[in-house]
Amino acid sequence: MPDKFIEMTAELHRYAVEHSRSDPALEALAAETEELGGVAVMQTAPEQAALITLLVRAIGAARALEVGTFTGYGAIAIARGLPAHGRLVTCDVSEEWTEIARRHWEQAGLADRIELRLGPALETLRSLAPDEPFDFAYIDADKESYPDYYEESLRLLRSGGLIMLDNVFLGGEVVDPDADRRAVQVMRELNDRIAADERVESAMLGISDGITLVLKL
Repeated sequence: MPDKFIEMTAELHRYAVEHSRSDPALEALAAETEELGGVAVMQTAPEQAALITLLVRAIGAARALEVGTFTGYGAIAIARGLPAHGRLVTCDVSEEWTEIARRHWEQAGLADRIELRLGPALETLRSLAPDEPFDFAYIDADKESYPDYYEESLRLLRSGGLIMLDNVFLGGEVVDPDADRRAVQVMRELNDRIAADERVESAMLGISDGITLVLKL
């Protein structure tokens, strides 16, 4: 098949963001996060946040899981898609960054839907029982632990639930033969594993730094 894609220029990206549903709460949080400097690059992209909200709402999710909170942008996107009685469990190790998150969740009127678990995410995930399964999971944390996060999220997900994994392109390094750092090797192996995983259906999409959507069968 011929290549059927278009290069995402800065102009096209702005166009996509402008034509996705905006959220004043996310805009305010993005502005504050930008003041943190270089680490702000860890924030979820705005068009990706719009997709997250849409997917959470479309599948009727009431219980959601997030691995990697940072300043809470992704959590707001997820919580926006949940019903009033919905619940998001989000995991992070940074009190500094999640303090920003807590404040913006309150301002957005979503704090009652979000439960922050401070501590190593893998320990949190392993402490959760599958008898109350989740409908949606978003993985956006340390890349070398992605395989463990994926397996634990899959264990905790209901049949028909969705997982979104962020940064599966790693800035293009996954296809760079000269890129051999550990995180790249781990991501390549996981991308291959998910594509062949008979427990799920999956699609890798060229959104932001690459996302993979996984449907548990």
